[in-house]
Amino acid sequence: MDDLANDSAVRPLLLEARLIYAITVPLSTAIILANLVIILGISCNRQLYNTPNYFFLSLLVADLCTGVALPFIPWMGLNRPLSFSSCLLVHIFPNFLFLAFLFNLVIVHYERYMCIMSPLHYSSFWIHRHFPLVLLAVWAPPLLYASLPAFGWNNRAGPGWNGCCSFNDTGALGAPVNCSTVVAAAPGGSECCSYRRVFPNAFIYLEVYGLLAPAILSIAGMTGRVLWITRGQMKDICRLHRSVATRGGGQASEREQRLNLRYTRCVAAVSLTFLACWVPYIIYIHFCVAFLLSKETRGNSTTHIVLSCTGIGSMAVMPLVLGLANRQYTDPVRKLLHKLRDRWRRRQDSEDMAL
Repeated sequence: MDDLANDSAVRPLLLEARLIYAITVPLSTAIILANLVIILGISCNRQLYNTPNYFFLSLLVADLCTGVALPFIPWMGLNRPLSFSSCLLVHIFPNFLFLAFLFNLVIVHYERYMCIMSPLHYSSFWIHRHFPLVLLAVWAPPLLYASLPAFGWNNRAGPGWNGCCSFNDTGALGAPVNCSTVVAAAPGGSECCSYRRVFPNAFIYLEVYGLLAPAILSIAGMTGRVLWITRGQMKDICRLHRSVATRGGGQASEREQRLNLRYTRCVAAVSLTFLACWVPYIIYIHFCVAFLLSKETRGNSTTHIVLSCTGIGSMAVMPLVLGLANRQYTDPVRKLLHKLRDRWRRRQDSEDMAL
């Protein structure tokens, strides 16, 4: 009977692990490789050794770390038997990497926003004069905040958690399984590891509404403001072009139409990128907060896994979109691929001639 209980308790964890790794491993591999390509492109081009690219390089490092931690992030919302020190580690470290990624993303957007807002005074801003301190500011506060549960702000001393292993094979609610049976089969000192034991409700609310929401709103506000400024500049260019045009009778010229079309494409690309990268994450955050407010101790693990993988993964793609859209970042890798292709073609031609 004990073997059957252990079997029924461990089997859902195996199914959840297969689902997590089936989604996250390909996504994580793509994120890591793309980040390495862009980092290599920046490192190989000395013309890119400047403050803006140092900030972007820091963002790429944070994104690379997020890609490495991506397979472990869905486990944060699942209950499993672990020692409390291990439970702290598997919750604090991914949370720190994610917050560092978000802080880096905000500072990159802010730096580019200031470049467009005040191009003449761009190099004299504090963000350029003290960029080592700025880099420290985007890495140290996330580490300090994420480490607060390790310094005592946790729920370990709260009431016992009884929903650790209450899932059946499908991940839905089923017949309760004795959690102590699974813990007994785990290494010594194990207990039920749940994010509710590591992160108090106040900690989660502060992170969501005090850090994540302001960061997302600031990025959206800066992006919208840049598009508005770009629209005004484009209107000025079209107005000047019409004033010097010798013909056309005040109607929109072909060049003006191209400018309007380019701006429309830019707005569409930015909007689609924002929707694709941020909406899945916003849905995931609202799902987590709604589950927290419901006071339930168990939920659908499959829904959580899919939402967490798509939410975090889609947001980690944003730096890759910014990096791959810049030809300066990808030129070294592109040139290397061209050289390898030409060398392979010459070798093929020489073998054909030998035959």
